[in-house]
Amino acid sequence: MIKVHQLTKKFATHTAVDNVTLEVSQGETLVLLGTSGCGKTTTLKMINRLIEPSSGFISVNGVDVRQQDAPALRRRIGYVIQDGGLFPHYTIAEAIATVPRLLNWEESVIQERTHELIARLRLPEAMLARYPSELSGGQRQRVGLARALAAKPPVVLMDEPFGALDPFTRRHVRRELFELNELKETTVVLVTHDVNEALELADRIALMDKGRIVQIGPPHELLNQPASDFVRDFLDEQPKRKQ
Repeated sequence: MIKVHQLTKKFATHTAVDNVTLEVSQGETLVLLGTSGCGKTTTLKMINRLIEPSSGFISVNGVDVRQQDAPALRRRIGYVIQDGGLFPHYTIAEAIATVPRLLNWEESVIQERTHELIARLRLPEAMLARYPSELSGGQRQRVGLARALAAKPPVVLMDEPFGALDPFTRRHVRRELFELNELKETTVVLVTHDVNEALELADRIALMDKGRIVQIGPPHELLNQPASDFVRDFLDEQPKRKQ
């Protein structure tokens, strides 16, 4: 579903992403893991062209992203950030409907899809008339995911989506969201610096350091067969492991 080949991004003072190559299969959840500044968010944002690469190649569903209009590309890729990334002046119903309206869906279809997602995410329909400031952090994150999934995109990108939540809420919300059948069928690339989160959610983990991927594979492989001392030390800092 996603192919990244020799991707590089250079800024004036440093190279943020250095010759990254990876593939993400349809329906797979790939987690980009690493410390702050390792290049994982920059890599994510180049997939939907929020950042343009200095060199390299990215394709989504077999099509070079550079051959597509950037705004149109983003409408076909779900995007979730911390705290849902909701506009404060949009009601919850308006937020969820944003991309379908840009794609000129019929209003009746938008309403049906909105109510479907609200039900799946276990949110009350009365919430549709509220604004983000009236919601809890966990509720805003659910709405952010609903907005990302509204147009049924084949790919969803998530940038530290649970980072604004307290640890208790974070664990419960991420578990609930990733149990959704719809999300299980979607190709997901998720950025986090939280090892436990990566071990819990990933089909595969790409551990990054200084702009490069130092190891990529299933969680058990990184835990049991670390490719370097950096990989071992990074994972050993976390007390909880998933075998």
